[in-house]
Amino acid sequence: MTEAQRQRCKRIIHSWSAAAGAGNLSPIPGTGLAADVTALAMMARELAGVFGEDKPAAAAKGIAVATLRRILLKQPIKALAKELCKLIPFAGQALSAGISVGIAEATGWAMANDFDQRSMAA
Repeated sequence: MTEAQRQRCKRIIHSWSAAAGAGNLSPIPGTGLAADVTALAMMARELAGVFGEDKPAAAAKGIAVATLRRILLKQPIKALAKELCKLIPFAGQALSAGISVGIAEATGWAMANDFDQRSMAA
């Protein structure tokens, strides 16, 4: 990955991670998942563009969900805590948003590395 690609990925990942975090401010457990998947799908589309790929929305969603699943299988406690802490008024919602940002960041960099490896192999 070139330095220019790394900087573009950093901007994309930080922006969409913040959007996922904002979507997880809802106090209702489970609603943050929609925000996470939407943010990750949009992140996947933009990251694909950094490496010269054009991903339709459905393909980007599939990539996002598969990568998110891989990350969550490595950190199941973090995912469970993210949803359960929403039951704590105000502080729990903020904590859930913070955890979501962390998960989105990890997922975004995993996707960026996958796209980079595929572009190198091509």
